[in-house]
Amino acid sequence: MTSDFNSKLYIAIIGDIKDSKKIENRNEVQQKLNAILKKINMEYKEEISSNFIITLGDEFQGLLCNGARVMEIITEIETRLYPINIRFGVGIGAITTEINREYAIGADGPGYYSARSAIENLKENEKKKKINVGNIRFEADVENYLTISMLNTITSLMMAIKENWSERQREVIYDMLTSGESQVEAAKRLGVKQSTVQKILAKGKYYAYKDALDTINKVMGEINV
Repeated sequence: MTSDFNSKLYIAIIGDIKDSKKIENRNEVQQKLNAILKKINMEYKEEISSNFIITLGDEFQGLLCNGARVMEIITEIETRLYPINIRFGVGIGAITTEINREYAIGADGPGYYSARSAIENLKENEKKKKINVGNIRFEADVENYLTISMLNTITSLMMAIKENWSERQREVIYDMLTSGESQVEAAKRLGVKQSTVQKILAKGKYYAYKDALDTINKVMGEINV
């Protein structure tokens, strides 16, 4: 599938912690988030144009020059900060100001406008109590409505799968997603039999979820600055 993205686009990601004011240990959560973002900045430095940084107490942002690992980044942040829930607005578009590699602050342009719009759209849908609204939304300041619609439909379906996971399924599936290893290796690390991992993955529809994630990365991978 051709997405019609061109080579002058960036991917802006804005993360927003849900119900942050209700979190009792907000300072501890913020410190943990800061450590997670530092790890992301090191691990994905080839894909990052501006490092991820906390911009407000409950919000953070970063800028990518390549979208091929966007869902890996989101999944890793989600996994490491769990059970804290996060909204992710992913904006695709140009950046019209100077880009600072060290801090994703001060830059501006359609990419960030789209990411902000995506966050606000998620909040609005939550207020309307829409079913399977998802916690990730893509928006773009380019003419590719069908592609963006497809990406958002996929993330909604992923949410529908994820909402049915038990804590054990979530643990095993996130381990598989973040490690990229085989069932045998995951079983050894988790201290269970390979057949147990296989059953958990099957019941949690892991491979359907992983295919959806990989499809998003493939489409977003067409974006290179």
